Amino acid sequence: MPLALLALAIGAFGIGTTEFVIMGLLPEVAGDYGVSIPTAGYLVTGYALGVMFGAPLMTVLGTKVSRKRMLMLLMGLFIVGNLLSALAPAFAVMLIGRVIASLAHGAFFGIGSVVAADLVAPDKKAGAIAMMFTGLTVANVVGVPLGTLVGQSVGWRVTFGIVAVLGVVGLAGIARLVPDMPKPEGVRLRHELAAFKNVQVLLAMAMTVLGFGGVFAAITYIAPMMTHIAGFADGSVTWLLVLFGLGMVGGNLVGGKFADRALMPMLYVSLGALAVVLALFTLTAHHKLLSAVTIALIGALGFATVPPLQKRVLDQAHDAPTLASAVNIGAFNLGNALSAWLGGLVIAAGFGYTAPNWVGAVLAAGALVLAFLSAGLERRAGVTSTVVTGSASAEQRTAVHH
Repeated sequence: MPLALLALAIGAFGIGTTEFVIMGLLPEVAGDYGVSIPTAGYLVTGYALGVMFGAPLMTVLGTKVSRKRMLMLLMGLFIVGNLLSALAPAFAVMLIGRVIASLAHGAFFGIGSVVAADLVAPDKKAGAIAMMFTGLTVANVVGVPLGTLVGQSVGWRVTFGIVAVLGVVGLAGIARLVPDMPKPEGVRLRHELAAFKNVQVLLAMAMTVLGFGGVFAAITYIAPMMTHIAGFADGSVTWLLVLFGLGMVGGNLVGGKFADRALMPMLYVSLGALAVVLALFTLTAHHKLLSAVTIALIGALGFATVPPLQKRVLDQAHDAPTLASAVNIGAFNLGNALSAWLGGLVIAAGFGYTAPNWVGAVLAAGALVLAFLSAGLERRAGVTSTVVTGSASAEQRTAVHH
């Protein structure tokens, strides 16, 4: 794998750390600014919304420059946002800093996926995408726990300062290691938008929303589920999330490897197994060891879908993939928001803390249905194309005969 992928992975590590570390530091941030925990939660919501809207916006703005330069500009935006968060004198200023940092998120992973795929041979594209996303998964194992520990020990501002430094390292790596890949000739915004007329692109994005939504339906409420149902101590939640992160790392790498060999079968297996494991989590959540194993499996199966889904979008929007790739990153966050809302609804309705697992299982099963539908439409289109081509050839042979 080219060293350029290491630079992209470092940038992904910083982005993954800043996205999730705030969840462990909300009490400290709320205390310093004198706001409530729900108000501090806007720092999470604001970031998610920034990713959703920033992905297409920043990608569109970047259609005029080369992909390498756009990646560098995005890392610069990421650095500014985290520095502003670290130095913010008021809560509103920190919220602005979070939104600025989030604007880089979707476009970085979207453009980075295209660049990573272009750096390797066609049969290694999903593996290259997975290598970049490894930075995001490792952030959940290393960056988030360490960032939380630092923030709780010496202050949350130090954590965001360190994240900004990670951004500087990522920027330097991209400048030094990523080759200068000019924007493809003839690709304009209208070409990028045309990709959304392709039903296969839309189906892949819908699979992303439902499949990864299934993961976060359970993980969003992991703390009350594990402390109230499984009987873990409050301090154990951090290590359970580390298990989830380890599962993400392994699943991401496996998903990238097998997606290059058999993309759709990889999706069938990972989505089907994810639906089953989420359904079983309603039972295993009552047992400490089984719940820990299940959490790791959810992380592995959930992230095993990421490289194949991202590559599916790139393949289907091959003529102008950048915007579609970035919007698919926003689809992950849309799935997170949707599933968290649905999970909250079933808990509020009195079905208990394990009820979001059923929500997740239904969402993952829905993604599996869409995968079969997508493959069926593709086979039908292939048959139709063969019939049309065969008919045309027959007509040509008849004309030559006469």
